[in-house]
Amino acid sequence: MSHGPKQPGAAAAPAGAKAPGPHGGFLVAVKQERGEGPRASEKGSHEEEPVKKRGWPKGKKRKKILPNGPKAPVTGYVRFLNERREQIRTRHPDLPFPEITKMLGAEWSKLQPSEKQRYLDEAEREKQQYMKELRAYQQSEAYKMCTEKIQEKKIKKEDSGSGLMNTLLNGHKGGDCDGFSTFDVPIFTEEFLDQNKAREAELRRLRKMNVAFEEQNAVLQRHTQSMNSARERLEQELALEERRTLALQQQLQAVRQALTASFASLPVPGTGETPTLSTLDFYMARLHGAIERDPAQHEKLIVRIKEILAQVASEHL
Repeated sequence: MSHGPKQPGAAAAPAGAKAPGPHGGFLVAVKQERGEGPRASEKGSHEEEPVKKRGWPKGKKRKKILPNGPKAPVTGYVRFLNERREQIRTRHPDLPFPEITKMLGAEWSKLQPSEKQRYLDEAEREKQQYMKELRAYQQSEAYKMCTEKIQEKKIKKEDSGSGLMNTLLNGHKGGDCDGFSTFDVPIFTEEFLDQNKAREAELRRLRKMNVAFEEQNAVLQRHTQSMNSARERLEQELALEERRTLALQQQLQAVRQALTASFASLPVPGTGETPTLSTLDFYMARLHGAIERDPAQHEKLIVRIKEILAQVASEHL
């Protein structure tokens, strides 16, 4: 059985292979856009070209969200890191970045409060200056134009995303695939990673401080409970002493009244003075002085005084 000559440039399809469907060209185009495979027309020219890494180019700064706006301030801790990092790198050039961050975190935690306050004060001054410049910038025409442009870009991005989704759902109807946008996922910059690691180190330090404060708080609570118990005991003892003092005052008043009543019939020799509640102490001093001047003459008076005191003692003491 003879066969006709093959057409030049035509490739025979393998047995059992399916013909490409209506959306086959679109899928190939998407893969080519994502770098999954070279295009048929460029397979020979770009076969040995290495695949470029996605992400933000090294050394290239990102654009600010608000062009010409004031630069956002950094914290006192980040300011300390930026100041000391190059010094550590100079002294330890082979030390990896995580170890440098760990050393700086430990150095920050051991730093004297006065030294820390210097960085914090500088950061606060920079923050106040930034807020002042930001308020002034938000009143400018440049800020209004910038916000309008950002809003327009956001709307265009949403429209393009919805259009691409509709294309994916409805199928690609042909045409050139060069119009599809690549899905770039930029990597983080070194400055962002530095700040992120610094924040993580600060967070760990704050957690340790929180644990220490909680332990101190528990100790203080135990001391407070102990002091409250001691205070309650003292209040109970004070109430008991007040009751005792009140009882003694009442007993003293009763004794004075008894002495006043008993010595009312015993005037002071020479003056005839008798005691009252208000003059009892003065009366007893006069009576004692009279007896001391001439004890032999007042023997009967002394016997009477002893009888009165014995009676009062038996009744009130």
